[in-house]
Amino acid sequence: MEITEKKNLLSGIQPTSQITLGNYIGAIQQWNQLQAHFQCLFFVADLYTLTLKQPDPKILQEQIYSALATYLACGIDPEKSILFLQSHVPAHTELAWILSCFTALGELHRMTQFKEKKQKGGPFLRSGLLYYPVLMAADILLYQTHLVPVGEDQKQHLELTRNLASRMNQAYQASIFQIPEIHFPPVGARIMSLKNPNLKMSKSDPNPNSAIYLTDTPLQIRTKLKRATTDSGHEITYENTKPGIKNLIQIQAALQKISPQVIVSHYQNKQYGDLKAETAELIIEKIEPIQIRIQELLQDKPYLNKIIKKGAEKANQISQRTLNQVYEKIGWIPRKLPTLMNS
Repeated sequence: MEITEKKNLLSGIQPTSQITLGNYIGAIQQWNQLQAHFQCLFFVADLYTLTLKQPDPKILQEQIYSALATYLACGIDPEKSILFLQSHVPAHTELAWILSCFTALGELHRMTQFKEKKQKGGPFLRSGLLYYPVLMAADILLYQTHLVPVGEDQKQHLELTRNLASRMNQAYQASIFQIPEIHFPPVGARIMSLKNPNLKMSKSDPNPNSAIYLTDTPLQIRTKLKRATTDSGHEITYENTKPGIKNLIQIQAALQKISPQVIVSHYQNKQYGDLKAETAELIIEKIEPIQIRIQELLQDKPYLNKIIKKGAEKANQISQRTLNQVYEKIGWIPRKLPTLMNS
């Protein structure tokens, strides 16, 4: 598969911990729909796992397989999209080094996510957290990406990516990189925590009741929704003054692909408990088939390894072309392009 005349779209999710409903709605569900309209590249972002202390390496490896299986179970088609592991494409780290030499240290220190993690990081703060946005820029720019579907919390990182692309293009008076644009889903770009609806639903939240995971049982989902933080009053409205209720409405709207206003109309003269219960059942209905398919795929490691190998061959072929352009412009000697094998 080659990059075609379609616009290129790229995204990835870290395989650490468990994938949440927020990851599914804000990213993977959107990817499935975008495959028909863009040349899509989706990757398991395993390089980022080292920015934090990880469990036993065998557990991390299973998490990587599980992330890949989740992509496939949610409808990502390796015949339509390029699906690969970030660590299997060396150009990501090579371009990250080059881009870091064009990045001011102050730019990285100003990143909101880094400042937040620095406050929580304890005495040993890994430098990878600081350089995370540079690697993200390399991920995007390697594939001449036009669109990047990311959550609002990643917008600052994408702005840095755009700045680095423009900076290098101007420095060498050449169109080395495509300037990427951010792509937000119409509803559900940022699903919030069930316990604190002013914060994003996160895989790393220490409170397991704050998030719905794609591995949760129906009982766990019903219990978490029943205990979800709501707001004062009784009226169900889609207003910022009621972040807990708004979050549940967003979840329903995104899963059903309808407007939040339709959801609000449905709940006229109904109670918060009705909204919570029906949201739980809708989530269960959506993710149970995904759970079954994930388990089927995890029992077939040879198939998953075939997907990994095929995706790496395609991604390496494309990324090396961009890297060679960069080498040539900065004065290094380009490497021979790898041969794309048939599989």
